[in-house]
Amino acid sequence: MKTFGIEAIDYYIPPISLPIEELASARKIEAAKLEFGLGLKHMSVPDVDEDTASMAANALYRLIQNNNIDPRKIGRIYLGTESGLDASKPSATYAVGAVEEKLKNKYGERCFKNCDVVDLTFACIGAVDALQNCLDWVKNGDKRKAIVLASDVAKYELNSPGEYTQGAGAIALLINENPSILEIKDQWGIAMESVGDFFKPRRLLKNKDLKNIKINDFINSEKEEIEIYFEEPVFDGYYSNECYENRVIEALEHFKSISEINYLKDWDHLIFHLPYAFHGRRMILDLWMNWLKENNLFSTLENEIGFYTEEDKSTWRKSAAKSNLFKTFIKNKIKAGEKASSMIGNMYTASIFMSLLSFLIESGKNNLKIENKYIGFLSYGSGSKSKIFQGQIQKKWKSKINHLSLFKEIDNRYNIDFITYEKLHNKTIKEPIFKKETISLKSVEVKENKSGYRIYN
Repeated sequence: MKTFGIEAIDYYIPPISLPIEELASARKIEAAKLEFGLGLKHMSVPDVDEDTASMAANALYRLIQNNNIDPRKIGRIYLGTESGLDASKPSATYAVGAVEEKLKNKYGERCFKNCDVVDLTFACIGAVDALQNCLDWVKNGDKRKAIVLASDVAKYELNSPGEYTQGAGAIALLINENPSILEIKDQWGIAMESVGDFFKPRRLLKNKDLKNIKINDFINSEKEEIEIYFEEPVFDGYYSNECYENRVIEALEHFKSISEINYLKDWDHLIFHLPYAFHGRRMILDLWMNWLKENNLFSTLENEIGFYTEEDKSTWRKSAAKSNLFKTFIKNKIKAGEKASSMIGNMYTASIFMSLLSFLIESGKNNLKIENKYIGFLSYGSGSKSKIFQGQIQKKWKSKINHLSLFKEIDNRYNIDFITYEKLHNKTIKEPIFKKETISLKSVEVKENKSGYRIYN
């Protein structure tokens, strides 16, 4: 019987980072609150010559090189991103084109000529959508191979409450039949509601809003107003957390209606989309307590922290979060997937898959026997949608990640200071601050019939 899922995994993170204590000091925030309250230690910061496409290209190139993949046998490359570079041309085409250039001496010109390439966008869940789509395509053929890319830059306005959760990076997944790392079961719980918790709208700029400048002074147009895209989102953090939890609860209910499952016992580990490292553990608390009740284990928690009362609900809940029972749950089922996020920050679409990679690497480092263990995946994208799915670790998982040096690479990054970070954020630095041998943005065309077209090398 054929199974389907993840055969190989690789990644790319920018080689520069900002220590959270640098940001905390400049913003007069207690660093310990960010580290021990949210799990934040560093944030990855893209250099001047890095963007969604270059990071996706590097993750794709690494996946191909490290796993000896013949690119001519890849029928589909789908990129999940909410940091698109163009309203028409998919960022995936830039990434694939750059990798084709790197591979042409070995595989010939246009080695992805017959590969279907597209971007999928639904905030942070776009790459999970790409995964489900590619899995369906692989299942409906014989020996098909697809690659899922997830690449994003999580960027917020300076001094905003989202600033310290920023990050960047990319993940690449090879999807095929009889996978070596993770079999993904064909069961998906889905919940969607159109809300405005986080979005990146086009914003109007009108002539009357400009001082001594007209729109047609810098574009060849007589327009009275134009729409401008901002990288930084409009968001309500508290409301977005509420939407995340509500969609996950609804998606879990949908999942359970499809397949009977005991989440507390049947899932050995949990992998989350992580806007910040500790988000999963904070979001799951109430669900965990409900699972205890369903399994007649709630008294175990009460024996440790005292009996639950509605009058003291808030204080009791805080005690539950600090209980040894919950800490053990986190240690056994969540913690390993948080480690990379603490050192990288939010990766939007790539976050959930970086959490999976973190879990796998930590399991290998600690010689854990995770073969045949079941993983529950809890994904979320603002706007809003959750998808719940599960996978089973395969026997060859360890051999497929042994070559990866994620945490060594994290430790060897170049740490920038706060002033440099702000300059990069405001795009006042024009030359790369770190010399790279990886695929990077070379230039952006200014010629009239090519204006804005991006060149990579």
